[in-house]
Amino acid sequence: MISDTATLTAHLESSAYAPDVVLLKQTTTSTNDDVKMFAKQGFQRILVCSESQTQGRGQHHRTWVSPAGNIYLSTLVNTTRPLDGRLALEVALNVRHMPCLENFDITIKWPNDLYSSKGKWGGILVEPLSKTQAIVGIGINLFSHQTLQNLDQEATALTQIGHLACSRLELIAEIYLAIQNAGQWFNHHSQNLAHRFNQSALFKDQDVSFEHQHGVQRGIFLGIQHDGAVIIQAKDQTHYFYQGRLRPIV
Repeated sequence: MISDTATLTAHLESSAYAPDVVLLKQTTTSTNDDVKMFAKQGFQRILVCSESQTQGRGQHHRTWVSPAGNIYLSTLVNTTRPLDGRLALEVALNVRHMPCLENFDITIKWPNDLYSSKGKWGGILVEPLSKTQAIVGIGINLFSHQTLQNLDQEATALTQIGHLACSRLELIAEIYLAIQNAGQWFNHHSQNLAHRFNQSALFKDQDVSFEHQHGVQRGIFLGIQHDGAVIIQAKDQTHYFYQGRLRPIV
């Protein structure tokens, strides 16, 4: 683990986002909590990655099943403007276009899940610490595990949907850089976000149900608008949502 940490640190030294803290662990409670600890100590460039988590979490405090051997990575993102939901979308897009994954069939389920035609293989969690600072965590299934079959949605792993043209450490480095690049896209007002996201949006132009705080809206998912809102066309009305859960109608 020590040699891996040194290798990863060397790999990132020449980047614009060279981290001050690099921590690779075999297991932890939550990598987001690890980053929060370092942030409280004043560190700004932090990379924590673990092979398993005992208290992993996803959106809305749902449990994130974290079996051993996968990638659970968190880092700190500082922005120059107030945070909003577009940061998670930018993270998903930047991961989508990482060199390690250039030959993979990847779609993005609004707002923060990474999919292929075989199911979900990754997810993103943004936890704000202030108006302009957030911990961004990402969990990626590298390998298939029995526990992945017990979730409320179909799950898969990167090794099941394609061949990685990089090592585990290279993949970790690319994920870290993708998240930091996402912060820069966000700082520059997420230019052309709707166009970029809608090209990879899961369920676009399909019948969906959207669960929100006032109920459930059914209709056609048209993609997102520039500010990240979901667009649902229902008969002669168009609805826009910023929070909720998107599901296909089967």
